[in-house]
Amino acid sequence: MQNPLTNPRPFQPAMQQGSSDRAAPVSQRLQWDDVRYFLALARLGSLSAASRSLDVEHSTVARRVEALERALGLRLFDRLPRGWTLTTEGEALVVQAKGLEDQAIAFSRAALGVASLAGTVRISAPPMTASHFLAPRLATLREAWPDIDLELIGESRDADLAHGEAELALRLARPTAAGLAARALGRMGSGLYASPAHAVRPPQEWVFLGYDRSLGQVAQHTWLEGIADGRRFVLRSNDLAVLYQACRAGLGIALLPHFLARSDTALVAVPCDNAPPPRSLWLVVHPDVRRSPRVRAVADSLAEIIAAAAAVLDPQGPGS
Repeated sequence: MQNPLTNPRPFQPAMQQGSSDRAAPVSQRLQWDDVRYFLALARLGSLSAASRSLDVEHSTVARRVEALERALGLRLFDRLPRGWTLTTEGEALVVQAKGLEDQAIAFSRAALGVASLAGTVRISAPPMTASHFLAPRLATLREAWPDIDLELIGESRDADLAHGEAELALRLARPTAAGLAARALGRMGSGLYASPAHAVRPPQEWVFLGYDRSLGQVAQHTWLEGIADGRRFVLRSNDLAVLYQACRAGLGIALLPHFLARSDTALVAVPCDNAPPPRSLWLVVHPDVRRSPRVRAVADSLAEIIAAAAAVLDPQGPGS
């Protein structure tokens, strides 16, 4: 039997395939991983978008989907100039394919539950929290658990824990998605900071750096708008790193996390009558993954790291 992954034949109906293919049951001809490529293409509608989501070449996506079509004896997509659209047969199989994906993910989570203290644990966190707070403090975790490898993923969006994008997520808001377990670890405070040259200007000459409108619902954004009280925002961004570097360069006053700005000699704190509301730090995990010994070990270590750094995270907080 030819391997459908290496067989470059164009799509043919099942009755036109070779006798060895006809003799084998469909379940044996299927390469189950091809279903993952089928689902990505069905969801995103183009080879380029599917290839980016899967981190492979677009030709790989096309080849794997065509292999699935040969194995099933069905055309699943119409190849159109503007993208690949599902055929009637393809639409009928999407729900079943999603069920297979969910079962595979559940199987992976169950495997973590019987895993040892050796292996990899992926942690998702906001980018600056990952790079400037967590990464410098992970040495003690590595010393305590030398057989555990870490993947620290800095990302602004929430990782999809139910689909295995990470085992643990450090978030600045309690999760609203159903089926996740969350643990409050501490608070992250912020303050007004500026370059020394900008900080000595008369208050009426202050200008501000702030988040763009996509983050307008964040309480800290609302607080800063009130402090500015009509004064100009000369730069807005959805990226904390941009605001941080602009503040260091003297462009204006920014609301920055204390852990990031308080020890930076290029910045000074700008006095303020009332402090901005702190943000809560939540450690989020899928309940199935929580049974993994190595995930539990890393989760407990992260809790210890954050507790030990309470005075750095929120200098004005209780107990700091």
